[in-house]
Amino acid sequence: MRYAQIRAFHHVALHGGFSRAAAALHVSQPSISDQVRQLEQAHDVLLFQRDGRQVRLTPAGEDLFLLTKRFFEAEDQIERQLSASRASVTGTLRIVADSALHVTEVLGRFRAQYPDVFIQLRSGNSEAVLAALRSYDAEIGVLGSHAPAADMDSVDLGETPILAIAKQGYLPERVNSLSLQELARHPLIFREKGSRTRAGIESGARAAGVRLTPVIEVEGREAMREVVASGAGIGFISQAEMGRDPRLRAVPIDGIDLGMTETVIHLAMRRDVPVIRSFMRVLRGIA
Repeated sequence: MRYAQIRAFHHVALHGGFSRAAAALHVSQPSISDQVRQLEQAHDVLLFQRDGRQVRLTPAGEDLFLLTKRFFEAEDQIERQLSASRASVTGTLRIVADSALHVTEVLGRFRAQYPDVFIQLRSGNSEAVLAALRSYDAEIGVLGSHAPAADMDSVDLGETPILAIAKQGYLPERVNSLSLQELARHPLIFREKGSRTRAGIESGARAAGVRLTPVIEVEGREAMREVVASGAGIGFISQAEMGRDPRLRAVPIDGIDLGMTETVIHLAMRRDVPVIRSFMRVLRGIA
C-alpha cells in the first residue's frame, strides 16, 4: 500500500469520479485509475463499482473512505500546525442541526471572531445528525435530548418543555392547556421516526397509558409547522423552537413533564480540529 494509492482512492471517492479526482490532483486520469487498480489488486478487494463513467463505492470502499477521511484530516492538521499560525482559523465548518434557532447567537459571534471560516448549515433529525458526525460529513451537530455517547463531546444548551401547537383559531380561546387524553381526541401531526420530539411524546403517552396515533406523519420540523398551520391537526414542538409564527398557537401539555434538552455535539476524536475547537470555545462562552 502506497500513499499515492490511498490518495488516489480518497479523491475518487470524494469527488465521485476518476476524471474529477484527476483534475483535483492535477494528474492524468490514467494515473489515477492505475493507482486505484494497484491498490485493489494488492489487497484483492473491489473498492468501486464501475458502470461506464459512473462509479460508486462498494461496502469495502465505504469502510475505507471513512478511514481515509480521518487520515487526510489528520494530515491537514499537521500541515496547519507546521505552517500556519494558531490564531488564524480558516476552512469550512459544517453544522447539522435539528433546529437552526439553537445556534443563531453562537453563529453570529463565531463569524465575528473567525471571518475566514465558511459555514454550511443544514437541517436533519437526531439520527441524521449522529450519522453525519460519525461519517465525517459534518463537524458540529445540534440535537434534542441526546443520550451520552462515548465517542461524542457535548455541551447542553438547557431544557425547554414540549408544547402542543395548533393553527390560530383551531382551539377555543378558553383552552389554555391540553391533557394527553384530550390530545388523543384530535387529529395529530407527528414528525418522522427518529425525531427526538416525537420519541418524547410517545414515551410520555405510553407511561401515562394513553395511545396517541398520528393521522399525518411528515419529515422535518418546517413541514410539520406548515401542515399544522393549514389547520389539519395538532403537532408538537419544543418551546425553544417555537419562534414567532403568527399562524400558530402553542398550548402546554397537562399531566406529564415533557422536556427537550438541546445539545451541541461533535466527535470526541476531532476535538482538536481548529474549526471545531474554536466553535466550541465560542459556544462555551455563551452557555
